[in-house]
Amino acid sequence: MKEKVRLNAAEKTAEYIVSLLAVIAVFAVCAITAYMIAKGTPALVSVGVPELLFGTVWKPTASEAAYGIFYIIFTSIVGTGASVFIGVPIGLLTAVFLTEIAGKKITAFVEPAVELLAAIPSVIYGLLGMMILNPFMYKLEKYIFRNSETHQYTGGSNLMSAILVLAIMILPTVVNVSASSIRAVSKDLRAASLALGASRIETIFKVTIPAARSGIMTGVVLGVGRALGEAMAINMVAGGSVNIPLPFNSVRFLTTQLVSEMGYAEGIHRQVLFTVGLVLYIFIMIVNLILQKLRKEADEDE
Repeated sequence: MKEKVRLNAAEKTAEYIVSLLAVIAVFAVCAITAYMIAKGTPALVSVGVPELLFGTVWKPTASEAAYGIFYIIFTSIVGTGASVFIGVPIGLLTAVFLTEIAGKKITAFVEPAVELLAAIPSVIYGLLGMMILNPFMYKLEKYIFRNSETHQYTGGSNLMSAILVLAIMILPTVVNVSASSIRAVSKDLRAASLALGASRIETIFKVTIPAARSGIMTGVVLGVGRALGEAMAINMVAGGSVNIPLPFNSVRFLTTQLVSEMGYAEGIHRQVLFTVGLVLYIFIMIVNLILQKLRKEADEDE
C-alpha cells in the first residue's frame, strides 16, 4: 500500500514538473515574441514601412541616412532557398544510400562521419570557406567576367560561396533525420512492394520515401531553420555588402546584418537593426508553421 502511495506521489510530482516546464517553454516563446515586436516596430513608424522594407539603399551613417533592407531580406530568401534546393536532395539521397543500399561496414564508416559534420562549429565552416572555397570562386569569377568592364570583383566572397557553405551545413540535419525516418518504415511495406513485382529502386522511391515523408519534412524544417539562422560562417564568406542577390555579388544576409552593425549602432540605426531581427524571427515562424502544416497533412494521409 505504501509502495503504491509512493508511486502515485512520484507520478504526480513528475506530472507537475513536466507541466511547469511546458508552461516555462510557452512563456519563453511568448516573451521573446513580445520583446521582438516591442523593439522592432518603432523603426517601422519612424522610418516608414515602404522605405524600410522595400527600400534598396542602405546608408545608415550618411548625412542623409537611408535604411532600405529589401536587398537584405531578398538575399536571405534566395540564399536559404538555394541552399535548401541543393542540400535537401543530396541529404535525402545520402540517407537512402545509408539505410537502403550501403552495407553495414560502409554505413558504420559514413554515418559517424556525417554526424561529425553536425558537431563542427560554424566558424570552422566559415574558415574552410575562406581558405578553400573563396579562392576557387574567385578564379571562377575572373574567368566568367574576364571581358566585363563593369563587374565588381568580390575575391570569391559572394552569394554563391554562402549558398554552398549553407548547403553543406544543413546536410547532417537532413541526413540524420531522414535516415531515422526511413529506418522506421515497416519492413512489411517493403516486402509487399517487392512481392508485387516492384524493383528495389521503385520500392525505395515509391513506397519507402513516401511512407517516411513526415520525418523527412521534419529534417527539412530543421535544415531551413539552420540556414536562416546561420550568421558566423556566412559573415566570413558572403562579402558583407548590401547588394541585389546575384551569384557573384557580395551580399549581406539578415543574420550578418545584425552581427556586422549591432555593436556600434545607435538611435534609429539601432531600431532598424531590431526590425531586421523581427523580420528574421517572423520568417522562421512562417517557415515552421508552413512545413508543420505540410507534415500534419502527410500524417493525416497515412
